[in-house]
Amino acid sequence: MAEGERQSPSDSSEDIPPATQNFIIPKKEIHTVPDMGKWKRSQAYADYIGFILTLNEGVKGKKLTFEYKVSEEAENLVATVVPTHLAAAVPEVAVYLKESVGNSTRIDYGTGHEAAFAAFLCCLCKIGVLRVDDQIAIVFKVFNRYLEVMRKLQKTYRMEPAGSQGVWGLDDFQFLPFIWGSSQLIDHPYLEPRHFVDEKAVNENHKDYMFLECILFITEMKTGPFAEHSNQLWNISAVPSWSKVNQGLIRMYKAECLEKFPVIQHFKFGSLLPIHPVTSC
Repeated sequence: MAEGERQSPSDSSEDIPPATQNFIIPKKEIHTVPDMGKWKRSQAYADYIGFILTLNEGVKGKKLTFEYKVSEEAENLVATVVPTHLAAAVPEVAVYLKESVGNSTRIDYGTGHEAAFAAFLCCLCKIGVLRVDDQIAIVFKVFNRYLEVMRKLQKTYRMEPAGSQGVWGLDDFQFLPFIWGSSQLIDHPYLEPRHFVDEKAVNENHKDYMFLECILFITEMKTGPFAEHSNQLWNISAVPSWSKVNQGLIRMYKAECLEKFPVIQHFKFGSLLPIHPVTSC
């Protein structure tokens, strides 16, 4: 496994901020390409990628129907979202949720908006509304429901892909469900990467595996040979194991999303995901 995939998730995502913390409205900090260095050295980057990798580990080998534990705080999330004693955090956390549903002017959506929703979930963990114990539910219940809503919006409003690389991109809209979905399939007794281009295998298993649900959505939205409209994914089907697929997708996500100025220039930083350099323990 590459060094990047052995990175330990930041412990700060488990910390509940003190009641005296000064929450702030997040704002853009990456204005030019040279600013990308600040992003990659920031506490926000360390916490964000740590959060993604923690969830990646949590869903490894599990179906979407897995019986997961959900803390009381998460059960009450829909009704209360943020408890009264953390009301001061609401304006800061809400920014990421607002940024996660696409651009209302351009009617587009892409991995930057998806990252905003992941940042929203990360912030909920940092203030203690969600807990580390909820990692499976965060992916299977909350994030998967978010995907369902965004797919409906993409169909209804014919949203344009934000910054799409066309056939050479992994997907027009999403990236994280391919990472977490490939983790679900690690050590599967019979489903191998070559099977996700098999229509029968996808139809029989998509309700259990996020990766296959993504493939089904693509085939519903696009016409023509899969190898032509989704070349990057077609190439991935030749990888021998889901573990290698997962590792490769994490590297690709860092390189093609988190290290690309057109994506990160829109990311916003506050007290929970700060721009200041990561602090060493």
